[in-house]
Amino acid sequence: MLASPASAQNPTATSVQTAWRLLDYISVDYGGAVAKGRVISATEYAEQKEFAATVGAKVSGLPDRPERATLMAGVTRLQASIAAKADGSQVADLAHGLAASLLRAYPVPLAPNSPPSFSRGQALFKANCAACHGITGDGHGPDAAKLTTPPIAFTDAARARERSTFALYQVLTQGLDGTPMRAFDELSSDDRWSAALYAGHFAFSDAQAAEGERLWKSDPALRQLVPDLKTLVGLTPQVLGAKIGQAKADVVLGYLRRNPQAVTQVSPASLSLVRERMAASLAASRAGDRTKASELALSAYLDGFEPIEPMLGASDSTLKTRIEGLMIEYRAAVPKEEADQLADRQAVLNALYDDAEAALSPNAGSSWSTFLGAATILLREGLEALLIVVAMIAFLRKAERTEVMPYVHAGWIGALVAGFLTWVVATWIIGISGASRELTEGFGSVFAAVVLLTVGIWMHGKGQADQWQRYIREKMAKALSGRSAWFLFGLAFVVVYREVFETILFYAALSAQGNGGAMLAGALTACVVLAGIAWGLLRYSGRLPIGQFFTYSSWLMAVLTIVLAGKGVSALQEAGIIDIAPWSAVPRFELLGLFPTVQTVAAQAIMALAILIGFNWNRRKAGSAMAKPA
Repeated sequence: MLASPASAQNPTATSVQTAWRLLDYISVDYGGAVAKGRVISATEYAEQKEFAATVGAKVSGLPDRPERATLMAGVTRLQASIAAKADGSQVADLAHGLAASLLRAYPVPLAPNSPPSFSRGQALFKANCAACHGITGDGHGPDAAKLTTPPIAFTDAARARERSTFALYQVLTQGLDGTPMRAFDELSSDDRWSAALYAGHFAFSDAQAAEGERLWKSDPALRQLVPDLKTLVGLTPQVLGAKIGQAKADVVLGYLRRNPQAVTQVSPASLSLVRERMAASLAASRAGDRTKASELALSAYLDGFEPIEPMLGASDSTLKTRIEGLMIEYRAAVPKEEADQLADRQAVLNALYDDAEAALSPNAGSSWSTFLGAATILLREGLEALLIVVAMIAFLRKAERTEVMPYVHAGWIGALVAGFLTWVVATWIIGISGASRELTEGFGSVFAAVVLLTVGIWMHGKGQADQWQRYIREKMAKALSGRSAWFLFGLAFVVVYREVFETILFYAALSAQGNGGAMLAGALTACVVLAGIAWGLLRYSGRLPIGQFFTYSSWLMAVLTIVLAGKGVSALQEAGIIDIAPWSAVPRFELLGLFPTVQTVAAQAIMALAILIGFNWNRRKAGSAMAKPA
């Protein structure tokens, strides 16, 4: 974030941000100082010259890079044009071009991590800005008359067309030298983005925004022009108008500035970020910077492909798996292969991205495919959690410890509630990044695998014991009191929340396709099937002798331990936490947590070995007990 503590303490970032802000101000306000080669406002003109001089000082003080000389030449041309009282459009073009070159040479983050809140922006504007700028943004607030420099009228459409949300954010962050506009750096970065977005909406009416919504939802080409938040906050209506017409640009940005979350909703245009980062990764590799190439490849997956993965998985799971696997292989190849070999890999991926765009197109999803996607997703994600929770419930029934049952029920019910809150947060508040998703899945799976390993070995030991009745009478009171009961709660919560979390992301993707009725029907169908499976498992387990029940349950836990270990390590690899060493001889079978990498197979092998050691130890212990004289 631009205003993160690290960025705020970085003199290079501060200088770049200040120079960029001043260049943006010059590009917008120079026309109010000079017209037809004549100064029409001496105060404004002096301010423009002062700002251009400050830009020169900031740029000259930046770290030495080859691009700095070019930037200084641009500053010289800008200062000369202002001194010559050049036409406003000429100065604006010079300032915009110089600002863009500045950010290319000295990059700083340009966008929020998640969509700003329009309602939060409204509250912030009312509390901090309305006194000067007016509650409607017209520049006629109750304190406006007291100011030596009149407040900006955000309702001025001509000015608004030349100003981006990023520019407004910069002014909120650093203030505006020589004016009463102070910095609002006491506000959080998220709050400043929200306030900036709200201030930028005044020039476009609600009626325009409604027309913009219709265009945005009906025209895929628009979504390709504004594919992400970075583009949205950096885009001016004037620049977009040059591509699609000013009237159309006004209504579209009027809608998006009220609804910034629209650009983060899954769409085929999201693949443009994947292509951009992968191309940049290849360029970094050709330049010999393999570290940057690896970082960009990871960003292509986490920031570009991961957000659309649920939607693509619902439309074409085979294609999703293929792209995911090849992107992981590309990342593993970056440190070892030459750029030409990486280019060959990218050529294959680009063809698959084309297929993904076709699969994600609005016309690709039918009611039937939505129904099947919703049903299979819930069945697949729910079955793992169901098996574990049912095993715990059946175990407590067998042990005649039904008073501990509320802890298990509280665990899985709490996970459903937490899942609902996650959906609310992901949809309306902050969104969920690709990295956050993979880390949640990865650490959740690894934790559950470790817990299930201990539970499985323990259950297997009880299956070997002939004196289980005495064990239940003498030991269960201690084993399932207090801390152990909360242990069962935690296990139920973790295994269910992990699956709920994944299901939420898939359903959010499906909902973006429409066909809400079909999605609901698929979910209800899956719930009925899962309920039937749960009933059958509980009824069958009730008929099993206790020894057999423990034995079967222990093997079930063992299998799920190995599955979750593979899935957990794979998710952490996708998040960039664990290295990747491809193993082409191993097939990819996600249902069993089997992935073609050395690390995932090793994790599963370690778990399998631990299970075998634990089970063998149980058998020896049981044999020793039987050999003792009664």
